[in-house]
Amino acid sequence: MEAKIHRPAWKTVLAFAIIYFVWGSTFLAIRVGVREVPPFLLAAMRFLVAGLVLYGWTIAHGERSPSGRQWMSVSLLAILIFVLDYGLVFWAEQRVLSGIAAVMLATIPAFMALSEIIFLRTQKLTVRLAVALLIGIGGVAVLVSRSLNLGGAPIDRMGAVALIVASVSWSISSALTRKLPLPPSKVMSSGAQMLAGGVFLALTAAALGEFRNFHPSIVSRAAWLSLLYLIVAGSIIAFTAYVWLIHHESPTKVGTYAYVNPVVAVSVGYFLGGEALGLRTILGTLFVLISVLVITTMPAKKPEAAVPVADAAEVVGS
Repeated sequence: MEAKIHRPAWKTVLAFAIIYFVWGSTFLAIRVGVREVPPFLLAAMRFLVAGLVLYGWTIAHGERSPSGRQWMSVSLLAILIFVLDYGLVFWAEQRVLSGIAAVMLATIPAFMALSEIIFLRTQKLTVRLAVALLIGIGGVAVLVSRSLNLGGAPIDRMGAVALIVASVSWSISSALTRKLPLPPSKVMSSGAQMLAGGVFLALTAAALGEFRNFHPSIVSRAAWLSLLYLIVAGSIIAFTAYVWLIHHESPTKVGTYAYVNPVVAVSVGYFLGGEALGLRTILGTLFVLISVLVITTMPAKKPEAAVPVADAAEVVGS
């Protein structure tokens, strides 16, 4: 009779701590970095390096490289996830506080639910879902409204639009992931997507003239350390912890990062980044998190499909 394998509890606790706190804290690291490094270029450096490490590691361990057809799928997802999602998040954090950016991205489950209704047709618009979506929209309205007298300035409109587009792009990529041919290995698929995403981000940065405005010699140590943190902790270590968890814990438990990350991001931004924390931020965050909690705890219609790299990168952390 085969002996039952017991995993040390500390490994599970550590893995959850990493995806909760590391991914939550990456929003502040992004904000620190984009103060001195152009946003799409900073994102390109992060994901090119992380993608090369993950892709190279999987090749070294005998995984097959994606086929031509799979590379086409990888490239499409890379544009949606890294250029339109992460690129816009990095760009928006020049205008929006890191904690608020995390809260805005927490609306992703709402947009994913809409994607399932519209594109996949695996979800129906029930009363519960409709109420949850309205609460989430209300939270965003609280954050951006200029007519509500809640103290503190509403967030920058262009930054808010960029974050909403990023959230929509992520939700579309999650829907497409279930339909596109991708490598069976999650690590290979994610590494390839990161690598392709880094290339597309670099091309975007070049098209926007960001290389001309980048002078490495005048970038501070804090900005370089933030980039190092995003690459090593935010992408490589946190992703490894995430992949380990989805093989050892239930998807429901692992998915709790979706509503823990924004709380961590707001707290880190307030205590370490000196960001304001007023009634507007608290109410907006509360509404969005209630919406996320309701949506993510709804009974699943079908077994969950393979998770895209988007789900392994800081709610998107970011």
